Amino acid sequence: MTSLRARDLMTPDVITVPPETPVLAIARLLADRGISAVAVVNSEGKAVGLVTEADLIRRLAGEDDAKPGWFASLFGNPERDAERYARTHGVTATDIMTTELITVDPDALASAVAHIMEDKGIRRVLVTQEGRLKGIVSRADLLRALVAPPPAEGELSDDRIRRAVMAAMKREPWADTFYTLVDVKDGVVEFHGFSRSAAVQRGLRVLAENVAGVKGVTDNSQPMPAYLFASV
Repeated sequence: MTSLRARDLMTPDVITVPPETPVLAIARLLADRGISAVAVVNSEGKAVGLVTEADLIRRLAGEDDAKPGWFASLFGNPERDAERYARTHGVTATDIMTTELITVDPDALASAVAHIMEDKGIRRVLVTQEGRLKGIVSRADLLRALVAPPPAEGELSDDRIRRAVMAAMKREPWADTFYTLVDVKDGVVEFHGFSRSAAVQRGLRVLAENVAGVKGVTDNSQPMPAYLFASV
């Protein structure tokens, strides 16, 4: 894993929200997508914050906090208390997000990323380049890299190919990264989940075939059910 860098480990298709997104909408997004955090990105595409499950739980717990007594209020810190109130009662991403972001460059070594997570006691770091969000590296990504067998000389790892396919899909507006799942085994890309049409299936096959290291493509996706069409 010593030669791997953040660009090799990161998940490129990061779920993002604008700063004005309602808190309840973020909670539903995390629950629906099965993820633990979303990046907050401004109109210029720059990461300005991160909302995690912990932020949402803190807000929920804050709603039940009792007000401090008169005596305790004499020793309170108004600025700290005001900040805490905003984070536990806010209604938008701006109010509750963590703004002290820990970021790394795409070329940062995996060992450096691991040290940052350990030193800061955090579960994930954002990968940015000139302020723009490129991806996210979690502890799970580091563990996968640790246990993954090294690729043969001159070959790309299956995980790196999968990330490249996902990144290519994200660049295409017709490619659905939510309902279409991607797996790679021995250089062969496998599509699972649902597809909107035969044309999309063909497009995904061609897209995958144009990714470096891909040895073949297997499409196991199914036509998207009518009830899912109604929800997208």
